[in-house]
Amino acid sequence: MIASDAVQVVVDDTAESTLAQRIELFFYRHRDKLVWIHATFFVGFLALILGPLFFPDPEGLATPFDDFVLFAKYVLWGVWFPLTLLSVIVSGRSWCGLMCPMGAASEWANKRGFQRPIPRWMRWEGTPIVSFLLVTILGQTLGVRDHPEAMAEIFGGTMAAAILVGLIWGHNKRAWCRHLCPIGLLLGVFSRLGAVQFTPKRKKLGGDRYTTHGICPTMIDVVHKEESRHCIECFRCVKPDSPGALKVRLRVPGEEVAQIRNHHPILSEVWFFFLGIGIAMGGFLWLVLPFYQDLRHRVGTWFIENGWYWIGEAGPWWLMSVHPERREVFNWLDFMMICGFMIGVMALLTAVLAATTLFGAWIAGRFGGAGTLVRRFTELAYQYMPVALISLVIGLGGELFSLLEVFGLGSGAISGIKAGLFGLSLLWSLYLGDQILKGQGVTGYGRPLAAAPGLLGSLVVALGWWPALFGL
Repeated sequence: MIASDAVQVVVDDTAESTLAQRIELFFYRHRDKLVWIHATFFVGFLALILGPLFFPDPEGLATPFDDFVLFAKYVLWGVWFPLTLLSVIVSGRSWCGLMCPMGAASEWANKRGFQRPIPRWMRWEGTPIVSFLLVTILGQTLGVRDHPEAMAEIFGGTMAAAILVGLIWGHNKRAWCRHLCPIGLLLGVFSRLGAVQFTPKRKKLGGDRYTTHGICPTMIDVVHKEESRHCIECFRCVKPDSPGALKVRLRVPGEEVAQIRNHHPILSEVWFFFLGIGIAMGGFLWLVLPFYQDLRHRVGTWFIENGWYWIGEAGPWWLMSVHPERREVFNWLDFMMICGFMIGVMALLTAVLAATTLFGAWIAGRFGGAGTLVRRFTELAYQYMPVALISLVIGLGGELFSLLEVFGLGSGAISGIKAGLFGLSLLWSLYLGDQILKGQGVTGYGRPLAAAPGLLGSLVVALGWWPALFGL
């Protein structure tokens, strides 16, 4: 038996990538200049979220090229959101460490703040799930994609919360990035697909660990590092000439997921993954499904018939969209229906993905799959990651594709591009599922049998995003 504090020298089977060495050396030499990138993004981000408040509403024929309000909307929802998600395939969670203004502002405040110990409630694995769900639902009830005021409240409020958390908790650490950021944890989940890994040159065995000591701002015990999700790629742990530091390693995208049992799979991350995709899908579907409008009418009629007239009154501006000048005023019925519909879709999709994964894990066990049922379930759930990533890009970052119309592509061609991307993600998910089952020791025809429920779950995800792929 190898002691848990034993040292494992990490040696590649092939010569170390010259490109990885160049990347490593470049950021090591210029790490002190990242503050200027952070400052630039901070100013630019504030301009995008606050600037539209001082401009009139766009006219009917306005475009993002001649109207700042539409430009800011397109940059945030057509460029920043989808491209940041897609970037994890190439560079992992590099956005968080190299460019994100919120994380940088939180760390800056931490160096000047109270530096109190990080409380237990914040360290709870469910905290980022709650954070993501609340922000996603509030964004829908406020109309964050349509109204500059909502955009300022959501993004400005998130920025203020990041600074406040940094001001109070942590000792030269990014408690916000590790425990509370609603976008950072989503990027962290998908960063397991990334082609970049920061790995110890001399790794201590014993599994991934959390520590408030050491150089890592997101509390990774770097000598035990096994996973990518909390690494913001700030390059502080990288020292090319030090044998005890970490190094940059380029890998095949999806390698960590394919070998997930060696990279600290965790059940709470799976639930975050399932619930997050479900709530995002619900936030898209209530806008496009006629079923939602029929249901809203029936529920509203029931309330009125029972004398509960308050259901038709407008709520507070900070909780829901109240913009009579734009002919959009949500009432309490709208607020309740949007929240309820999103939560309902989230619960339904989570149940489907959990059931299909559980069935696949059970089949795997019947054909020699190693580990407990819960262990196999946790590992196999990661097969959905490519499908979920592309679904979010297509469903919630759809404005990325609207620019293609400027170049003369019709709706049919754009739908074909979306369908092609989804098809590739489906094949990738099937491959990863097969590799995960192989790692569990599933043999023979047991592997395609155990993978079949995963295919069913991916098709359910595709069905949910069907209006985004092809329209109604």
